[in-house]
Amino acid sequence: MKEEIWYQCQRCGNCCRWPGHVKLTEGDILSMARHFKITEWEFVQKYTRLRPSRDGLSLLDKENGECVFLDGIDCTVQAAKPSQCQGFPNNWNFPGWQDVCEAIPVPKVPKKSVS
Repeated sequence: MKEEIWYQCQRCGNCCRWPGHVKLTEGDILSMARHFKITEWEFVQKYTRLRPSRDGLSLLDKENGECVFLDGIDCTVQAAKPSQCQGFPNNWNFPGWQDVCEAIPVPKVPKKSVS
């Protein structure tokens, strides 16, 4: 039986420097707007862009390609970060992610069955 691995984030910020789109859900927008104590409309106007496929919104990038909410290695929306970010690298990742990510592989503990 193959052992399952869970990658524990070390909050290195390297994934936040990777080019691409952080796709936002309605829940992500609501959560981050509340985090900043602004309306959802204000959040959308200030921090998002239309995705190339025109099927939703993504976070803005800084000029250097980093996430707009990255400050050094700190995520300024850590308490309300988007679901896409929360899922990295366990629920999704990109080719070569292990070369830049400092997440530590941890064996998943099997759930005990209740008898």
